[in-house]
Order: sequence, then C-alpha cells, then structure tokens
Amino acid sequence: MTRGGQHKNREADSERKCIVTGEVQPKAGLIRFVVGPDNQVVPDVLEKLPGRGLWVTASRDVIEKAGKGQFSRSAKMAVTVPDALVDEVERQLVKRVVDLIALARKAGLAVCGFEKVKGWLAGGENVRVLLQANDGSTRGKAKLWTPQGARYFDCLSAEELGLAFGRQSVIHGALATGGLSDRVVEEAAKLKSMRDTDGGNGATGKDKEST
Repeated sequence: MTRGGQHKNREADSERKCIVTGEVQPKAGLIRFVVGPDNQVVPDVLEKLPGRGLWVTASRDVIEKAGKGQFSRSAKMAVTVPDALVDEVERQLVKRVVDLIALARKAGLAVCGFEKVKGWLAGGENVRVLLQANDGSTRGKAKLWTPQGARYFDCLSAEELGLAFGRQSVIHGALATGGLSDRVVEEAAKLKSMRDTDGGNGATGKDKEST
C-alpha cells in the first residue's frame, strides 16, 4: 500500500522491456530468463527464480536472437546459452499449460470430449476457453465453435491435452470462466506464439480421443 492507505497501482509493474526488440509490453507476452550461478542462461517460465530478470518476447526467433549475444550484453557479463534453450522454453510452457488445465479440471472448471464440450457450448455455459488438439481432424474440430468473448487455442497435441485431463489423448476441451482459466489463457498464448500454430497444423489427422 502507498502512503495514505491507497493500494499501489501495479499496472506499470506488469510491463517489461524485451532485451531484443526493445519493445515495452505486458509480461504476459514475455519469457523471463535469469543467469544462474554458473553463468548459464536459464528460462524462468514461473517467474520465481532469484536474480535480475532478462525478458524476451515469447517467440522462437526472438529467443534465438537473444542467444546470439544479447543475453550477455543485457547481463553485462559473458554468459553461456544452452544449445537447446528454445526447446527447453517450449517444454516448460507445455508443462505449465498442461498443469494449469489439470488444476482447472480438478476445480470443476473443465470438460473434455466432443459431446460434453458441445453441450457446454450449446447450453449457454460460460465458456472462457475452447481447446482443440493441433493434430485432430479438421472435420471434427469444425463442428465446434468459439463463443463470443472466449479464447481458442490449438497449441497442444492430443497427447499433451490428454495429460491435462488424465487420459491417453484428448481432441476437444473447454474451460469455464474463472481465475485458473485466465491463467491458462496467458500461458497458452505464450505457447501458441512459440509454436506459431494457426489452426491448420495436424489437421489431416483422425480424431483419436479416448472416452
């Protein structure tokens, strides 16, 4: 709280500057990195590691550019950048999104399966997110729709989405409005940017959702 008892406006705190592009933007579109004790750059997707944060736009190309000297310049010291840094960022984001969807499911805010998702959409359920596997068939996915004001993501595979729902594979899922769903939106947007999905990836595959 500030002097006088008023809560400090934290909006400015939610923005950071990308060390590559120089653009100031909301943290929701950036990945935080820190330099570890061994002077190696480490991704901090959860934004909890100690040390000065080095913020980079959530994009494979931009993160790769950061590894070509920008991390060292921003840290003002020589640092080591792992060869598979971008892949590690993607792996951590996948885990983060899967974990958050799983939490939403346990809280009763998520369903999976074509009929259940369609029921939510048709029944006026307050859907915040429509999730569809990027390797599901176009025909099956086209039968569902994203409600006005909701978000659509296809940045996970059927196997990854299955992990979130405790199944072998899932093609269709939906999240109801709630704080956990908002967090899914934020992290899924980063993953989508990293994977650069467009709704057409894997569209030739057959629906293989478990029941």
